[in-house]
Amino acid sequence: MIRFLLPVISLFRISFVPVAAKSKIIGKNFDQAMVTRTIDLRSDTVTKPTETMRLAMAKAEVDDDVLIYDPTARQLETEMARITGKEAALFVPSGTMGNLISVLVHCEIRGSEVILGNNSHIHIYENGGISTIGGVHPRPVKNNEDGTMDINLIESAIRNPDFEICYPKTRLICLENSHANSGGKCLSVEYTDQVGELAKKHNLKLHIDGARIFNASTALGVPVHRLVQAADSVSVCLSKGLGAPVGSVIVGSKSFIARARILRKTLGGGMRQVGILCAAALVALQENVGKLANDHKNAKTLAEGLNNIKGLKVDVASVETNIVYFDILEGSHITALKLGKIMEEHGILLMPDSSSRVRIVVHHQVSASDVQYTLSCIKNAMTGVKDENGGN
Repeated sequence: MIRFLLPVISLFRISFVPVAAKSKIIGKNFDQAMVTRTIDLRSDTVTKPTETMRLAMAKAEVDDDVLIYDPTARQLETEMARITGKEAALFVPSGTMGNLISVLVHCEIRGSEVILGNNSHIHIYENGGISTIGGVHPRPVKNNEDGTMDINLIESAIRNPDFEICYPKTRLICLENSHANSGGKCLSVEYTDQVGELAKKHNLKLHIDGARIFNASTALGVPVHRLVQAADSVSVCLSKGLGAPVGSVIVGSKSFIARARILRKTLGGGMRQVGILCAAALVALQENVGKLANDHKNAKTLAEGLNNIKGLKVDVASVETNIVYFDILEGSHITALKLGKIMEEHGILLMPDSSSRVRIVVHHQVSASDVQYTLSCIKNAMTGVKDENGGN
């Protein structure tokens, strides 16, 4: 009998370890591995629902959203359409699905071609879905360091319709704002308008992957609706900078959203009482948009502090929103993976981008004191690492 109770006793022993509410126990040696805080800087997708969100979810008025009866979903979609200045909106489970649906609506004929950045999220991180599912051919154009593509290169990538016997037909241009792989750089409204004018000139559609469009709006001081005015469709992530637990919204014309709704069902994204999720997103819009400026401030503080640590390098001027990349200089005798493991022992979670490069993403659940603690721990790790000869 005692043998069967041992696992239960062990569980109770762990639960009574005196650790703060946000504590984390790492490793097998509890005495040595206890940390008093967890700071998750891997992404802004890691945030936990706030108490206000949880309460709103519990009390959400719901119905069948596939039948377009869920009132909370309708409320969220109406609000997102208003914010973005578009006719209609549609809640979808993820940003990847939102972008996929948007591309497929604009490129209904298989073999169509989309022009997009070679370093864009759609091109790199979305499983090639536009090709494997939609039969849409990507035509990548080089992204500049600021996330833009040269206008002349975009135009030169548009296929000559007179030679369509050989070429796929260009139907769509995609932009990303802010641009994640460029460190959260923001595309200006002037640039977006230029691309929109080019699209109209050649009878093309323009889609914006606006996963972090609210970050771009905050950093540029330009309303969201103005930033996306030139776009025929936009996908907006609710679970990144805004801090909702699940979902994205796509916006566009009423006819666009009507076709998008059918594709959402086709792709398995039609959900029933989805108002439970939309309720949290409504709270995020009300409470967290105003916190983005502070996220950007904390990211800049991190960038400046990291750049002052020997062995690290950050392009501080390039940090415009909540994303920071830093490089570990050659000769530092530490890799990004090793640094990540050391930081995890102190309750700090990072995301190595390569053997010598690390990405940090700040969100509303990272405080100014968290930033200072992170800088202190990274500095200690960099100065405390010894090479094979025992030198620092």
